[in-house]
Amino acid sequence: MEEFNKEKLERAKKRVDAIKGFYIHLTVYSVINAFILINIFVRTNFDGEGFWRWEHFITPFFWGIGLTFHAINTFRLNPFFGKEWEERQIKKYMDEDREQLEKFK
Repeated sequence: MEEFNKEKLERAKKRVDAIKGFYIHLTVYSVINAFILINIFVRTNFDGEGFWRWEHFITPFFWGIGLTFHAINTFRLNPFFGKEWEERQIKKYMDEDREQLEKFK
């Protein structure tokens, strides 16, 4: 029983560390990209394309994609392969196995 509690504690610590890591990542993303966008805004002359050039948003965009995947991993968000999907797949394969066994009887 003590080993079970120790294992449970270790899992909880890993989960808290993962969440803490995500929030650190989110903070760094916000601060760095705020400085980048403020710098672009201050240095841009607003004749022509100016501030809204696509090149200005490459870093926030791709880093944001990485941050999104980090959040999905950290908070275990999986809209495509959730528990319901797993249960349906298990039931489907069990039914297929049952049908194959009945064919050979």
